Amino acid sequence: MGRKTFYITTPIYYPSNKLHIGHAYTTVAADAMARYKRLRGFDVMYLTGTDEHGQKIERRAREEGMTPRAFVDDIVGWIQELWRKLDISYDDFIRTTEPRHKNAVQRIFQRLMDQGDIYQADYEGLYCTPCESFWTARQAEGGRCPDCGRPVELVREKSYFFRMGKYVPKLLQYYEENPEFIQPESRKHEMINNFLKPGLEDLCVSRTTFDWGIPVPGDPDHVIYVWIDALSNYITALGYLSDDPVQREKFEHYWPADVHVVGKEIVRFHTIYWPIVLMALGLPLPKKVFGHGWLLTPQGKMSKSKGNVIDPNLLLDRYGSDAIRYFLLREIPFGADGVFTPEALIQRLNFDLANDLGNLLNRTLPLIERYAGGRIPTPTRIQEPDGELRGMAAETVTRVEEAMEKMEFSTALAAIWQLLGRANKYIDETAPWAEVKAGRGDRAETVLYHLAEVLRITSILLQPFLTKAPAEIWRRLGLSPGPHTSWDSAGMFGTLPPGLPVYKGDPLFPRLDLEAEVLAIDEATGAVSRQGAEPVSETGEASPHSGGAAGAPENDAGAGCAAGTELIGIEEFQKIDMRVGRIVEAERIPKADKLLKLMIDLGSEVRQVVSGIAKYYAPEDLIGQRVVVVVNLKPVKLRGVESRGMILAASEGDRLVLTTVSDDIPLGTKVK
Repeated sequence: MGRKTFYITTPIYYPSNKLHIGHAYTTVAADAMARYKRLRGFDVMYLTGTDEHGQKIERRAREEGMTPRAFVDDIVGWIQELWRKLDISYDDFIRTTEPRHKNAVQRIFQRLMDQGDIYQADYEGLYCTPCESFWTARQAEGGRCPDCGRPVELVREKSYFFRMGKYVPKLLQYYEENPEFIQPESRKHEMINNFLKPGLEDLCVSRTTFDWGIPVPGDPDHVIYVWIDALSNYITALGYLSDDPVQREKFEHYWPADVHVVGKEIVRFHTIYWPIVLMALGLPLPKKVFGHGWLLTPQGKMSKSKGNVIDPNLLLDRYGSDAIRYFLLREIPFGADGVFTPEALIQRLNFDLANDLGNLLNRTLPLIERYAGGRIPTPTRIQEPDGELRGMAAETVTRVEEAMEKMEFSTALAAIWQLLGRANKYIDETAPWAEVKAGRGDRAETVLYHLAEVLRITSILLQPFLTKAPAEIWRRLGLSPGPHTSWDSAGMFGTLPPGLPVYKGDPLFPRLDLEAEVLAIDEATGAVSRQGAEPVSETGEASPHSGGAAGAPENDAGAGCAAGTELIGIEEFQKIDMRVGRIVEAERIPKADKLLKLMIDLGSEVRQVVSGIAKYYAPEDLIGQRVVVVVNLKPVKLRGVESRGMILAASEGDRLVLTTVSDDIPLGTKVK
């Protein structure tokens, strides 16, 4: 019996311009999942590519004095080089201008026409060229595209249409029978309430106002529009309807897709239009569509028109692929929106990579060189702290696997970093240098072995996220890729062979000067990452005129407990939106003794909240607690970290207790 397959895709990117860091976020996330599944023994197919047809590209090429093909060839080359620099391990890169795609798309279109799902009629409606989307007058309120805000234009032309409504009952049934199909679940409610319940209109699937596309079979005045052209890439790349039997076998082997990874702005196309096309073709539907949030700048979504696009090459050239991959996957809970700022990036690199991971490596190896002859020692004298560390290492493997299966990349990395934090604390608790001084060299060697073993286990768990550091850690531990670096071996503490020579080397992740790096990024990007940010005082707290408070300033318990006696009316109170949430991550904010950064699951999203409760609660004690969150406060920054809410607590004197609710209350429940 062959290995179990895993087919994962990104959207195919539209090469009307170069990509930004938000596109890199999508691709890195899918890459982490593909790498993880390969490590678990799956036969993985990871597909990405480019959607190269359409009116926008035709216009852009004309503006540049180029043919459309020459124009897209240039940008596609740039994209492929970007993926190389980010160590994207795709198995196939599909271009919609390739013959294998064009031929299959024409056959798909012909089949749908032959069975009556596609028909020809006159079309008149509003069209957004940049988004390549048609809108009704109700949807395009004020004559503007509801997605991008640009003006729409009235289009009149004879077109081919797809009978969408015919398949809506079957699609709703699929939603009901496959609750995991659309993730996060809040996206499903949006699809049903905003698009399916109001009535799904027939879909225009051809155009005549431009000719840069795939001709409709038997009617070359029409080109096949994006919904049939671009979306079909997920099956044409596998050889669907190919004349080559080997390619057709590939389709049978990998389809249906295990997950389409897409940005939330194109969830509609992937969870309504694409499933209906597949139903019409009689094909199985994808198992899951995961619509992640946006990577924003302080002034909103990245776009060329706003001038707030962050070029990933700038960051890659300066910090390397491991640093950027780590930041993207750790900073933002997958599914929620996140904000890119230079401060957030540099702080992650300094405090997580340099301090936690780098510090453990940089302390352990010199100690082995000094007290164990430069070789991995043999553990012979086990004591109490060792068992706790071993237990946490085993628990970390389980937590990482559980998080990865749910595509909770940030949660997986948080678990790894809790193990690193415990190991750094373990060094100070056990003080191997003191054991040597006291004549207990065997105890010191046992401690050093445990530290080296944590490094081995950590390096294995980091492989989906970091592509260079794990191998370098193995080299410094004297390891070669093999049984001792396999994923399964991460769950077996004590696998590291004693006697291997270690190599100290230079710091794996050198500390960076925050002020200098922020200035360098601002200068290189024209300060796009800073424009429009909330006013912040020199202490990092929200300025009094910033428009509201979320989380807590550092001189306050931060629990939202009012002490005043001013009376308010019921109308004012009803404006406060309080919801039940569960704390899924908690960590201290560097150089802010009273502040904790919390990630709180509200059912439909994961929200970041900064709260001044660090003197009352240790981060690890908060995980899993169900708390009450005020969710409709304006965001503010506290010590440079954005806070989007406030948790409630009761305080008296030096005592503070969180307001909690029973575990059987569903997340997101409104508190009245």
